[in-house]
Amino acid sequence: MLNLYPMRKILHVISSPRGNESFSIKLGNAIVKKIIETYPGSVVKENNLVTKQFPHLFDDQIVSFFTPPEYRTPENLEAIRRSDEAISEVLEADIIVIGVPFYNFSIHSTLKAWIDHIARTGVTFRFTENGYEGLVHGKKVYLAIASGGIYSEGIMKSYDFAAPYLKAILGFLGITDVSEVRVEGTAIPDLKDFALEKAISRIDTLM
Repeated sequence: MLNLYPMRKILHVISSPRGNESFSIKLGNAIVKKIIETYPGSVVKENNLVTKQFPHLFDDQIVSFFTPPEYRTPENLEAIRRSDEAISEVLEADIIVIGVPFYNFSIHSTLKAWIDHIARTGVTFRFTENGYEGLVHGKKVYLAIASGGIYSEGIMKSYDFAAPYLKAILGFLGITDVSEVRVEGTAIPDLKDFALEKAISRIDTLM
């Protein structure tokens, strides 16, 4: 019998340091659960950038990125090992769920570090005579965004530098199928008790 709902490889990227108290993790888990319900048999790989202490870029990594592969030393290879692993996870995944806690109008530094490691010229993008070209294709991304205030609309919308940045950099890499799910108002008394439930109820509309 033809399988109309083939399994998917799901990558769940966590960037919140708040563990079980994190709304972005709770929302990300709900998205993953719904994907598995939609595509039975799917497998999930979790990359917790906080507990694994994902490294920020330093000179060793940058030098190694731009060293031709045939000239890389064992030290170069160790310097880019985490980058290579992160890129392999992205390339292997069909669906990527990215937890996005809102910090000072933007993303957590661990998520920025992960992006810096997966955005590599000649690997996930390249420049041609016609401009840049993203090299990562065929991926679906869900952004599980959590914020204490309301940034999807209203007077604070212009302060949202998280979703626009993520959509821009993912698009630069060739990933253009990106959907947002937001749990908002978690610090607002009249909204916080129902914020997560409201966000989860929206997931079905995106599948």
